[in-house]
Amino acid sequence: QVQLVESGGGLVQAGGSLRLSCAASGGTFSDTAVGWFRQAPGKEREFVATISWSGGVTYYADSVKGRFTVSRDNAENTVFLQMNDLQSEDTAVYCCAAGSRGTSVNAPRYPYWGRGTQVTVSS
Repeated sequence: QVQLVESGGGLVQAGGSLRLSCAASGGTFSDTAVGWFRQAPGKEREFVATISWSGGVTYYADSVKGRFTVSRDNAENTVFLQMNDLQSEDTAVYCCAAGSRGTSVNAPRYPYWGRGTQVTVSS
């Protein structure tokens, strides 16, 4: 059973940056894809980014492409989401998810989820 814990969220002004971390423990992490999803108040959960087990394949939602970068350090069992040029519409709870055999934009493909970290962007 893989446990995931996100960190790095906070309050930032529009145009600013944050770096989220997703730390894994309790199971095999380095051989699975990891996804980042977010959910804003009153909205459905949406896909943000995903990275393959090796880090060689990444995929982003159009809304964050060019601003967000996903990476991973398998030696440290950690996946990162670097978020630049943050905008008010990026305000949400960000969750990481693991366990998919390949990169996927579909949340049900990931059996393991963290509780999330709040990102708030003030305009």
